[in-house]
Amino acid sequence: MRLSILDQSPVISGHSARDALAATLELAQAAEDLGYERFWLAEHHGLLSLADPCPEVLLARIGSITRRIRLGTGGILLPYYAPFKVAEQFSMLEALFPSRIDLGIGRAPGGDLKTARALSGSTTGGSYNAAEFFPQQVMELVALLEGNLRPDHPHAEVVLQPQVDTAPQVWILGSSDYGGALAAHLGLRFAFAHFINPHGGEQVARAYRAGFKAAPGSATSRGAVTPDPWHAIALFCICAPSQSEADAMAMAVDTRRLQMAYGINAPIPSVEEARARLAHLSERDRLVIERERPRAIIGTPDLVADRAAELAELYAADEVIVLTVAPDYRARLTSCELLARTLAACATT
Repeated sequence: MRLSILDQSPVISGHSARDALAATLELAQAAEDLGYERFWLAEHHGLLSLADPCPEVLLARIGSITRRIRLGTGGILLPYYAPFKVAEQFSMLEALFPSRIDLGIGRAPGGDLKTARALSGSTTGGSYNAAEFFPQQVMELVALLEGNLRPDHPHAEVVLQPQVDTAPQVWILGSSDYGGALAAHLGLRFAFAHFINPHGGEQVARAYRAGFKAAPGSATSRGAVTPDPWHAIALFCICAPSQSEADAMAMAVDTRRLQMAYGINAPIPSVEEARARLAHLSERDRLVIERERPRAIIGTPDLVADRAAELAELYAADEVIVLTVAPDYRARLTSCELLARTLAACATT
């Protein structure tokens, strides 16, 4: 099983954004040493719990301290940006780190609507029109990276810099059938966010494979498109050495889910804070926790590895991308170490 990491640079209670970013750098280096396939960064805005609003900047730093692992985004929120600018940024990353860059793109706001309006430059209460323009933006971005923008396009005569002969792998990210259908139609790689929506993703994955159409010229492309379907499943996982340690971290995850459900903008809670919060649960709190638990796999290494393998088989996934948000940075690093080593051991037996 190919195994990758998606990191959100979580800010844990009692720590700063600088601490969160330093932990991301440490995790990226560990991921390379552990044999992970790729290391992705997410884009979020206006959240006290997550420290990375500009993954394209942080990727450059990570590229300078790693040598092999693929680096990318999970993902760039394309509706905020001109495709030409995103193509420039990722062509630069591709020039700096050849054949190591992934460009995962999504259409979600990545924060609340007030933040979305601020990012889009709206001062009049305009809406976030992701669904309306997203497919056209993706097509333009891919054409720019592949160097085959049609001659009648308004930007056809503008030179995209830097000029490189390879392109980042382009991925569509999604948690519904929309993203899978678009990726299949355009001949792109697709990652399903099980950690957002744990229901029905296997049907989305099957539909993606069944409906996949290779883009014209994909066999000789620079690398943005793929000649064959390639699908990943993104899972929220925490491995702990013992079940009691896993249960303690699960309390922090449950509390974080309550924060999100109630619109509380706060750092990731510590285990102590979670224990205090969960000591006084309302019936509504219990329902929220029960509803959200299928989005996470938390337990001993064998339990998490087995469940990840089951879901990978169910989704017929080519790889698994792991997201880990824990109440302690060392515990997060340990989780990724345990999962990689347990799955490696399973592959050799």
